[in-house]
Amino acid sequence: MDTLYIVLIGTLMGLSIAAPPGPINAMMAHESLESPLHGTSVGAGAMTADFIFFLLTFFFKSLIPSKYLFIFYLVGGVYMLYLAYGVWKAKVMNVTVKGSYIKGLTTAIVNPYQIGWWLTFGISMLDQFSVYIAPGFFLGILIWIFLFPAVISRFGKNYVLYVKLFSLIVLVFFGVYFLYQGALYAIKV
Repeated sequence: MDTLYIVLIGTLMGLSIAAPPGPINAMMAHESLESPLHGTSVGAGAMTADFIFFLLTFFFKSLIPSKYLFIFYLVGGVYMLYLAYGVWKAKVMNVTVKGSYIKGLTTAIVNPYQIGWWLTFGISMLDQFSVYIAPGFFLGILIWIFLFPAVISRFGKNYVLYVKLFSLIVLVFFGVYFLYQGALYAIKV
């Protein structure tokens, strides 16, 4: 595959895990009202958790027989659409929770959204792109953990509506994409 394509897709996939409203982004928004660096610190903790999940998923994926991998594509696609629905129905995120790097890490490591993302979509992502997706994937997360706090710090929490819309678009796109890939995979098996 073309390197630029893999980096672009990886970046979008990184944004798909980093951008949706949830406890990490609530902590990042709260801390960003004080300083963008504080918000980025929370995001860096969450990105560390994603790196741990990335490694675990990479090694776990090899234990799954290839004829059953299409199930992870389908479940991952449905999960992304479910998350998109949750983003659509969510009220404006609560930004009263204080955070730090350690709190970002510990919250992310037990966050059902991130665990579910890695057990479904993450396995499908690594099956399709292997470790070659890593640079783009973590670039997408880095973009988010620097850009989101900077925007919140500058414009305040009213910007959160645009975050919600962006998250919805990314989640629906990848939900449909992986459902399509899972259907193609199932036909081949």
